[in-house]
This record gives sequence, structure tokens and C-alpha cells, in this order.
Amino acid sequence: MAKWAEATVTVVLAVTVAVAVVAAQAPPPAQCDPGKLSACAVPIFFGTAPSKSCCSNLRAQEKDGCFCQYARDPMYASYINSTNARNTIAACGIAFPSC
Repeated sequence: MAKWAEATVTVVLAVTVAVAVVAAQAPPPAQCDPGKLSACAVPIFFGTAPSKSCCSNLRAQEKDGCFCQYARDPMYASYINSTNARNTIAACGIAFPSC
């Protein structure tokens, strides 16, 4: 069990670093910060319930119109359009926009 937990933590950290690296390489406009999505890495990748921090960050991103921007961006499209991402967004009480 400890090895599984260690592996999960390692994967989450790797995903968080990957999101940060991608965000640093090609930053979108200032209000849309894909780095803020790192709070949602576990729910997006593993389908778990989102935290309050995750939902708060998603609401801010949605308010700024970032979901459609990410959905059109080849670097982020597969993440934001994934079933887990859409389920995470819905679990936060946010409607995914029609882009």
C-alpha cells in the first residue's frame, strides 16, 4: 500500500511539474493561467472529487473565458476536453461553455 501511495504522489508531482513547464513555455494571455489548473491535476487525471481550491481556480478560469481558449490550444485541448476534466468542471458546479 505504501508503494502505491508513493507512486501516486510521484505521478501527481510529475503532472504538476509538466503543467508548470508547459505553462512557462507558451503562456497564454495573463488572465488565463494554465498553472492554476495544477490544483485540479489529481481530479483531472484520476477522476477523484475536486478540492475547494480546484473549484475556485476553475471558476476564475471560466470567468475569464479560458476554457474555450484551452480547448482550442493543441497543448491543452486533450486535458480540458477529457471526460475527467469535464466531470471535474461539472462537480464544481460550472457549465462547460460551447466553444
